[in-house]
Amino acid sequence: MPRAPASPAVRSTYRHGDLYRALLDAGIELARAGGPEAVVLREATRRAGVVPNAAYRHFAGRDELLRAVRAAGLAALARAMEAELKKVSKVKDPAARARASLRAVGTGYVEFAQAEPGLFRASFSMPGDEGGPLDEAKAGESGMNPFQLLGSALDLMVQAGVLPKERRIGAEYLAWSAVHGLAMLVIDGPLHAFTPAQARVVGQRLLDMVEKGLA
Repeated sequence: MPRAPASPAVRSTYRHGDLYRALLDAGIELARAGGPEAVVLREATRRAGVVPNAAYRHFAGRDELLRAVRAAGLAALARAMEAELKKVSKVKDPAARARASLRAVGTGYVEFAQAEPGLFRASFSMPGDEGGPLDEAKAGESGMNPFQLLGSALDLMVQAGVLPKERRIGAEYLAWSAVHGLAMLVIDGPLHAFTPAQARVVGQRLLDMVEKGLA
């Protein structure tokens, strides 16, 4: 369920850099409560306790704030995926670890969407170059963004010999489309009533299909 927005703390003065963070934090909480449509620069300034004009020193407009929220959301998604990857990092058999890594990436993705639906929606609310150069604002602890984490898992499958090299090309888009589709069905579609446990069961079966389809 979406989190209730935190009560804003009003400040009369800011040290250098604090206002940007306060506005971004307010934008993230707005997204958590109401998705991308709720991210409004004027409301963010109100929550930060400053006059609206003060925000323009950091964000030219609402779109810039939403882009910053989007990047923060993608970084949070990456960390959720990394948390699942850590659970399988000690699997000794290379083939088993490769398969488990792909499953971990997908599991973290869907579970984040269900836990943070508003922020997840905001993370995919506007165009972005997910396959481009590394953007630290979108990265997790590994320095990789969600798309790169998926690519790394697929590379591991090739190295372990469970994914033919010739079928690796473009595999990110196939796996991503399938898992993202399930995530949207869970948070905004007919699977909305699923509990986390039910979503996990369906998600694991979907990942079975993805793995077999890629191989």
